[in-house]
Amino acid sequence: MAKVIEGYYYSESHEFVKVEGEYGYVGITDYAQEQLGSVVYVDMPDEGDEVNAGEDFGAVESVKAASDLISPVSGEVVEVNTELEDSPELLNSDAFGNWIIKVKLSDPSELDNLMQAAAYEEICK
Repeated sequence: MAKVIEGYYYSESHEFVKVEGEYGYVGITDYAQEQLGSVVYVDMPDEGDEVNAGEDFGAVESVKAASDLISPVSGEVVEVNTELEDSPELLNSDAFGNWIIKVKLSDPSELDNLMQAAAYEEICK
């Protein structure tokens, strides 16, 4: 069973948001990396770009497939995880420990549209 962390927010497209103050760390879930298989490339936006909830902001490519990354929240990208440029396989070894983008949340109420851990576990079964 894929790992799910209490206190994070989850989207139906298998992204997570870890909220710290006015920022959200966005990445793919453990379930998503299991489904993708070996990740070989992560396409990320640039710092300063705007992301919108429900719209794609990049892609993850694995040996099996390419999958769009759908932002669960809206805001400005204030940081990207540059470690993933050289080591995309970090998503396989620890999906939750290796966020993809850090976003300054423009509308924290969007978090209400996302799932809590228990609900996300149900859709992963």
